[in-house]
Amino acid sequence: MSKLVINSYDEFAAYLGEELGTSEWLQIDQERINMFADATLDHQWIHVDVERAKTESQFQSTIAHGYLTLSLLPYLWEQIIEVNNIKMLVNYGMDKMRFGQAVVTGSRVRLVTKLHAIANLRGVCKTEIEFKIEIEGQRKPALEGIATFLYYFN
Repeated sequence: MSKLVINSYDEFAAYLGEELGTSEWLQIDQERINMFADATLDHQWIHVDVERAKTESQFQSTIAHGYLTLSLLPYLWEQIIEVNNIKMLVNYGMDKMRFGQAVVTGSRVRLVTKLHAIANLRGVCKTEIEFKIEIEGQRKPALEGIATFLYYFN
């Protein structure tokens, strides 16, 4: 899989309305979930108690935290695109973000993206990226929304 390489605002703007790419699949295992629970102090049993989840959860398994799924965006985004000639990249916001379904432990997820909007704000490139984090074998995405990034080109 090759990354999309962008070197300027004009190159970015050429993809308006187009799919930018799809990341590789990433498996969500219990170790990753436990480390996220430790980092965020969110040890709710549906995420970390494997035995209880087998019997009491509607998923019969632990599930990833929704915010763990969200936190994978930068890692997966980096697999899709390489933006050169920038001084800085800033996460500006999220819009229309929805968690569609739980990510059951052991599932694989990937990111699919599309350039929704782009604007040149006095030399700062503001992009709105439609994203979906898909779960392998599932119709509904785990997460979808619009991520806004500010690219400060040289």
